[in-house]
Amino acid sequence: MPQSKCPIVALVGRPNVGKSTLFNRLTRSRKAIVDPTPGVTRDRHYQQITWNEHELILVDTGGIELNKDEKIPAMVREQSLLAIEEADIVIVLLDARDGLLREDYDVVEILRRSSKPVYHVVNKIDGPEQEEILLAPFYELGVKTLWPISAEHRYGVNDFMEMLVGSLSEQTHQEGVPENTIRIACIGRPNVGKSSLINRLLGQDRLVVSDIPGTTRDAVDTLLEQNGKHYLLIDTAGIRRKGKVSDKLEKFSVMKALSSLEQCDIALLLIDADEGITEQDTKVIGYALERGRACLVLVNKWDLIDRKDKKKQKWILDEVAMATRFAGFAPTLQISALTGFGVKRVLPTLEKVYHQYSLSFSTNRINKILRQAVEKHTPSLHKGRRLKLYYTTQVSTKPPTFIVFANYPKGIHFSYFRFLVNQFREGLGLDLTPLRLFLRERKRTNPYHSGKK
Repeated sequence: MPQSKCPIVALVGRPNVGKSTLFNRLTRSRKAIVDPTPGVTRDRHYQQITWNEHELILVDTGGIELNKDEKIPAMVREQSLLAIEEADIVIVLLDARDGLLREDYDVVEILRRSSKPVYHVVNKIDGPEQEEILLAPFYELGVKTLWPISAEHRYGVNDFMEMLVGSLSEQTHQEGVPENTIRIACIGRPNVGKSSLINRLLGQDRLVVSDIPGTTRDAVDTLLEQNGKHYLLIDTAGIRRKGKVSDKLEKFSVMKALSSLEQCDIALLLIDADEGITEQDTKVIGYALERGRACLVLVNKWDLIDRKDKKKQKWILDEVAMATRFAGFAPTLQISALTGFGVKRVLPTLEKVYHQYSLSFSTNRINKILRQAVEKHTPSLHKGRRLKLYYTTQVSTKPPTFIVFANYPKGIHFSYFRFLVNQFREGLGLDLTPLRLFLRERKRTNPYHSGKK
């Protein structure tokens, strides 16, 4: 079960110390522009990475220049300060070749006031023989530990990152959360009623509720116990379309919302009944499915729809069903967080979804389904060769995940793969949860090799 959020790690420092080079090194990309001209990175770049099985959201920022009043440096400075405010961890980069500058003192002083975990990394040190000479001046900053690296040549990067993710593993356990707690992330566009729903489920006003979009900027975890069962409710900032994110702080709110999906089992997607479903709503479900999360679609503000207007009610539900057909297993409920209509059905439905989401099956049962599927519909030939599906095994739960071994898995057509998925769904009764099916090639033995000399 996921137990921790995907932490946001911000790279900050004065201009031209190698932040973008380190970002590209860690993300294995060229997403950030690298140029010796100070100030090239004017906006934030971010990307999710995996390091030693730990998920991180890495953020590259422009340089902090505190003594310049020009419009562009001021905007870049604002971006970097917001990065510090919203990040979970901050890496401050220093330049060994330039030495210790006045701006470095200013940046380090800002970070001391941030109360965030801060790691001080001295870049452009190409080997151990340079460490003693080049590191010495930076101890004047009054920091206990300096990490020497070369982002360009990779020296020291692996050691630093192993230390960083090692410190994260010590923070992954959530204190006070009982075992078998169902983790639920409430996601959706701003002002759709996420906080109101959580307050309704809790029976008290634990979260700020306002009709001003963007009131909730960070994720808030609240533990709920009902009928002896525990739920961790995660309220998140609303996810807006990229073109609509005018407030720079909301870019980080989007990342916070996406990182909340890393620690949940089930995503509650709230849709505004009065506005109808949007393309962004479907993308949110896509985010959840990419992470293997179960989903429940809640059409909120149902009280705003005229009870007598059955035609409009049907039209709204048909639109939701059409837009979410790629996640047809996700139940849809009509609710009103404001009046309480339909809210009592939410937790019982979540229980049903979570039950299927956590199921495991015997090898005999799933292989019987595979055999029946092949008998019902034999796969077509691939380059004149007969496709064979040998056996299947379940490799994990949450969601139920299966591997089918075949002789030529790449030759199986998408339509047949979809048929197999549907057969497993029907045969195992998995109509409320995502299901993952992978095709793998079974290693063929050489018939002419007996294993004896």
